[in-house]
Amino acid sequence: MMNKRKWAIACCMLVCMVARAQTIAWKEIAPGVWKGVVGKPEAYDLLKTAGAQPNTNALGKMTKASFPFSNDGIAGMVTDGKTALRFPLDKEEQLYGFGLNFQTVHQRGKILELHVDHYGGKDNGRTHAPTPFYVSSKGYGVFVNAARYIKVYAGSAVRKDSKHPPVSKDRNTDKSWSARPYSDAVEMQVPAAGVEVYVFAGPTPMDAVRRFNLFNGGGVLPPRWGLGFTQRVKSLYTAEEVAKEADAFAEKGFPLDFIGLEPGWQSKAYPGTFAWDPQRYPAPKTFVQQMLSKGIRLNLWINPYVSADAPFYQAIKPYTGSHTVWTGEVPDFNMPQARNAFFEQLKKDQVAIGVSGYKIDEVDGYDYYLWPDVATFPSGTSAEQMRQTFGVLAMRYSAEMFHQKNQRTYGLVRASNAGAVSFPYVIYNDYYNHEDFITALINSGTAGVLWTPEARASKTAEEWLRRFQTVVFSPMAMINAWSSGTKPWSYTEVASQIKEYALLRMRMMPYWYSVFAQYHFAGTPPFYGMGLEDGFKQATKKEATNANLEENPYAEATSKEIKDQYMAGENLLVAPLFTGQKSRKVVLPKGRWYDFYTGAFVGDGTVITVEPGLDKIPVYVKDGGIIPLMPARMHAPKAGEKVDLEIRHYGEKPGSFLLYDDDGETFNYEKGEYSFREIKVEGTKGQFKGTISAPVNGKPNTVGNITWTYMTK
Repeated sequence: MMNKRKWAIACCMLVCMVARAQTIAWKEIAPGVWKGVVGKPEAYDLLKTAGAQPNTNALGKMTKASFPFSNDGIAGMVTDGKTALRFPLDKEEQLYGFGLNFQTVHQRGKILELHVDHYGGKDNGRTHAPTPFYVSSKGYGVFVNAARYIKVYAGSAVRKDSKHPPVSKDRNTDKSWSARPYSDAVEMQVPAAGVEVYVFAGPTPMDAVRRFNLFNGGGVLPPRWGLGFTQRVKSLYTAEEVAKEADAFAEKGFPLDFIGLEPGWQSKAYPGTFAWDPQRYPAPKTFVQQMLSKGIRLNLWINPYVSADAPFYQAIKPYTGSHTVWTGEVPDFNMPQARNAFFEQLKKDQVAIGVSGYKIDEVDGYDYYLWPDVATFPSGTSAEQMRQTFGVLAMRYSAEMFHQKNQRTYGLVRASNAGAVSFPYVIYNDYYNHEDFITALINSGTAGVLWTPEARASKTAEEWLRRFQTVVFSPMAMINAWSSGTKPWSYTEVASQIKEYALLRMRMMPYWYSVFAQYHFAGTPPFYGMGLEDGFKQATKKEATNANLEENPYAEATSKEIKDQYMAGENLLVAPLFTGQKSRKVVLPKGRWYDFYTGAFVGDGTVITVEPGLDKIPVYVKDGGIIPLMPARMHAPKAGEKVDLEIRHYGEKPGSFLLYDDDGETFNYEKGEYSFREIKVEGTKGQFKGTISAPVNGKPNTVGNITWTYMTK
């Protein structure tokens, strides 16, 4: 009897020891990046799935920084087969991140379950890219490397042993009582018996994001043509109709670099055969080459669920999951046999004849579309893990096809996750709220993904123009007309303004291309929110209250969530208007700002109200900002083609800008075949002088004649 009792006591003590929070041992594994381990991490995780390789060279060039927490500031424990993590929060600290959210930028106080899904109109963690990474306004970031549904309490739960507990209040008598008391911690639960955790130092929030992006391999560097204009045509278009649409763009003077073919290019879709339809596309190789001769590339829609009529069905069937999607087999891309069968079909049937990319659809959700969590896969990967990474796997191995061909690609996808920063895909969805699209564009900057606020159709010409204006200032300038058949000129009363902005997109290509080079080589996201902008400082509640009394609207504005304006590259602030708006407020960070179109000074650390009219989307340039432009044209420059530049300088300060150059199409830049040329403007207002560093011998040089424009009035 005593032996049994002692045994029970010993077991109880052991359980208590296992469940007790432990201090995590941290090891600096790259400059400003620390790794800690709790329990026994799973072999299958986000970084391994994506094959992400840190850019240690670029990380080494960043400002040195110390570990941002105290030694006992973070804790983890494993209990009931799950891992709990805790990270401290200061009183005025704000959080950004936790994936591609559409309605909120500030994440403190939220409860989320990070779960790959089609976005359903709620910021609850179910989204296209539920990246388990967050960044603090204090200037650090945290990443949890788990391919699981992660529960997050982002400063929403109060522990009894809290070092800074909320003040207890009597609701009966105290009007300041809150149903959501203050919490001083971020807590997460990972449904696994261990996990890797990474901490990224600042010193600024942007620095933490840069380190995260570089640790994931650096951002994608698209081909130049990917930053041009794209039109996705109606689902059942034929080769003849596609060619006719391309000709219409040329005749009407609208730029076009690539066309997207929707499900009708395949002989069967939902599920797909991944083979050309012989009626709509009787001679695919000839068709693809004819389009290329016109300067138009083709991007093909797929969802990776295999029809029994697919030519490789029998080869892939043994390597698919237990459940189907739309009666199609789900390939287990963790198995080389499945990858070989699937991607060899794409390679020989499409990529080999000149197809330039893919749109990977329906790899996100809803639950009743995809496999259930009880599904099994032959590799042993769980249904949950597959759900969190299926889009990443599809991107990884489709991108490899093009890399093997030394040909860059740029496409669309419906699901992503951490580790996929370097993949050449932009997220899109079927949710169509314009305001929320801008919030998503802001949040893409802290999720390690790209997002396009695509235009499909509109109820009015005003809405069409407003949507198109934001598309121009985004990672992919796209009209998705798969259902509507809408053309840029469909709303005749604004067709001229649409053309003006489409051509502006092309003129700005030197700027956009250089911005994406910074994403790749330095980790700076090409589009991001005000919380990452150096000149922006979030006001505390106390500062905002005092500012109100003193009638200072700037502190009041910066204490709140700003989710309708964003940075496009390091120099541009974009403040869209939406249907029905005649005016809007714009929060200008500290530092002088100038109107993009006129060069007029507009403000410095202030809130302005603007009435731009229908023809303009408000865009502002920071003091000393440099924007390189090229002449408007119908297609992106070809490899090695020289283009003239107009280099604009704004403001009263000297400025500099790194102009990036390579062949624009291949991966030769990975072998050092690229250059950064420094553009400098020195002097004072009225006596500015611009220079550009000389081209480097043996490096790409596509710069023709240069003119200088000093915009400040």
